[in-house]
Amino acid sequence: MRKLIFVIITGFYILPVHAQKNNLAPSKPVTEDYFGVKIVDEYRNLEDLQNPITTNWMQSQTNYTNSILNQIPKRNFYLEKRLEFDKRQGYSVSDLKVTHNDKYFYLKKNGDEKVAKLYYRNGFSGQEVLLYDPINYKNTEANHSFVINYISPCWDGSKIAISMSEKGKELAEVIVMDVKTKYIHPEIITNTAPATMDGIKWIDDNSGFFYVAFSTTDSASLDFYKNTRTVLYKIGTDPAKVMDVFSAKNNPDLNITDDQFPMILDFNIDDQYYIGMLVDFESYRKTFIINKNDLLAGKKNWKSFSIPGDKAKNLDFQKDKVIFLSSYHTTFNKLCKTNITNPNFKNAEILVSEKKDEIIKSYRATKDGIYYTTTKNGVEANLYLYKDGKDLSIKLPYPSGNIGLQCKGENDSDIWITCSGWANEEQRFKYDLKTNTFTPENLAPIADYPEFEDIAVNEITVKARDGEEIPVSLIYNKNSKKNSKNLVLIDSYGSYGISNNPYFSKAYLLWVLQGGMVAVAHVRGGGEKGERWRLGGYKKTKPNTWKDLIDCTEYLIKEKYTSKEKVAVWGASAGGITVGRAMTERPDLFKVVIAEVGVMNPLRDETTPNGQPKEFGTVKDPKEFKDLLEMDAYHHIEKGVKYPATFITGGINDQRVIVWEPVKFAAKLMANDASVNPKLLKIDFEGGHGGNISVAQRYSNLGDMFAFALWQLGHPDYQPKENTRK
Repeated sequence: MRKLIFVIITGFYILPVHAQKNNLAPSKPVTEDYFGVKIVDEYRNLEDLQNPITTNWMQSQTNYTNSILNQIPKRNFYLEKRLEFDKRQGYSVSDLKVTHNDKYFYLKKNGDEKVAKLYYRNGFSGQEVLLYDPINYKNTEANHSFVINYISPCWDGSKIAISMSEKGKELAEVIVMDVKTKYIHPEIITNTAPATMDGIKWIDDNSGFFYVAFSTTDSASLDFYKNTRTVLYKIGTDPAKVMDVFSAKNNPDLNITDDQFPMILDFNIDDQYYIGMLVDFESYRKTFIINKNDLLAGKKNWKSFSIPGDKAKNLDFQKDKVIFLSSYHTTFNKLCKTNITNPNFKNAEILVSEKKDEIIKSYRATKDGIYYTTTKNGVEANLYLYKDGKDLSIKLPYPSGNIGLQCKGENDSDIWITCSGWANEEQRFKYDLKTNTFTPENLAPIADYPEFEDIAVNEITVKARDGEEIPVSLIYNKNSKKNSKNLVLIDSYGSYGISNNPYFSKAYLLWVLQGGMVAVAHVRGGGEKGERWRLGGYKKTKPNTWKDLIDCTEYLIKEKYTSKEKVAVWGASAGGITVGRAMTERPDLFKVVIAEVGVMNPLRDETTPNGQPKEFGTVKDPKEFKDLLEMDAYHHIEKGVKYPATFITGGINDQRVIVWEPVKFAAKLMANDASVNPKLLKIDFEGGHGGNISVAQRYSNLGDMFAFALWQLGHPDYQPKENTRK
């Protein structure tokens, strides 16, 4: 007879959370030698996703996890509350695109709908017209669930490219519609992912567009992200016969490597040139320039424009000049311009000098000057206008943590600003320079959330062990007390120089609504304090990323915000490195760890289609091998250690982090853990990295993570009742 091991939670019923000990993953170890260091990979066999033994184990663990979650009384609270909020708002709008002739295109989802549809209106106050419902795409075929994940209208709004994907896949299918007649052209582009690969860019006469094409449509292929090309597609022609305009094959003289993504940057219809960039995971990249007419005539005379050593980014043409953000000889950055035909990026004219404690984040050139935004510590945003050699500070409608800019170009005065924060829903305003006023122009209603009226936000800094000041955003109920009893959810990421900027996160606010507190730890590896912050958690310095999380957690405990038994840490994607290594280095410090579609085995990440040796390192280099091994949570799991309660997720169609990384981590953790804390694995067999799924599916996935955490942190509403035993 099988023995069930029960976990006791004081005052509440006990669940058989160790039953998966009877269902450990099969282990077929592989030993490899890296520069004289022998590494044993106990679960290399789980990398074979075609093996039914592997997939059956993943399914059985997911079934088991659902059986446990089903016994938590409020498992569906988050899902139900988010759907309720959607209905309360009425409808939501996303991916707004405004053409130069004032035609609005956007995605709109009514509160009771599963996915968004494409709409159009002529001007902000124009009548709304439904253009396309993705439910109609391939509706005669079974088992399809497409969502629109990107739209791109042509310059005059007469045509629009619609990108759709399903089941979490990033690889999309693109169709073209004639807006006036709603005619769908029969040709379908299937080798691109515009939502994540720099979009679709229409040429000036609206007869076609550029897009990044993959060399294969097999997303499991190790060559999937290699040898991509920017191609020109002409409307009505065979998608298999596109014109290659920027690639290693088309332009061998440019020395494009197979892991770089050659892309054409955004341009305006009156620009004379295109800028091509070799995109990789470095902060500064090599760019080239070509006359528009030359490229469209089939010429290949790209010329070198900027090099990484120029430390220039965000390049934008303005007449015969190029405006850009420069980090050359600065701590943060400055706004500069130089000549297009004879550029000198290192000694360019400075328009806006480096600001103390503020990083210039974005800018838009208009007829009235250059509007630009700044951020301090990634959480405090400001708006300025550079005009006639002077800097003008513009007071926002309300204090904001994040600002977005949208305009029609340098020959038009129209400028729109979006503002948002941890406790403020995003709003869109049109700014009038002459009157210095903001007029709300929201396409979706702003709902009232009285349940969040007591939400408070406090931006603090925590001194790390090496003296660095780590920004931490605290989101909590203003009536909460520092009594060591708060259920604290710490969210952290820390890779690719990406900043976790403030936004109206209902996920955070619903955690607070249930008596908890959220702490967003802006750890090194992110971009909150500029390039040095990114490099402070990069390859050899990567340990700073998880040590910052540890230090922030210890601070919150020391200051009596919480205690070890009340802390949950959450990391997604590359944030898996952050929480995975924090829990393996300090398993005593956390009660709960949530690793969502996480990078848990970076030593093997290079063997996956989306491996990132330029961000994390390569096993082909002896020093970087050591860096990778140090950041590998899977290889830091030790036999007999008591690890925190852990909830591990993966997506079967994940093209960013291959699903076997979290699966291997879960398998080894279950086999080696000596605690009575549950270790649950949940695979989304209808999803990927988190996007391109219905909102209900996303809400459900988040709700399960939070339900697990609240159960383990002892929230009384999430404890299984005693009659569950019967």
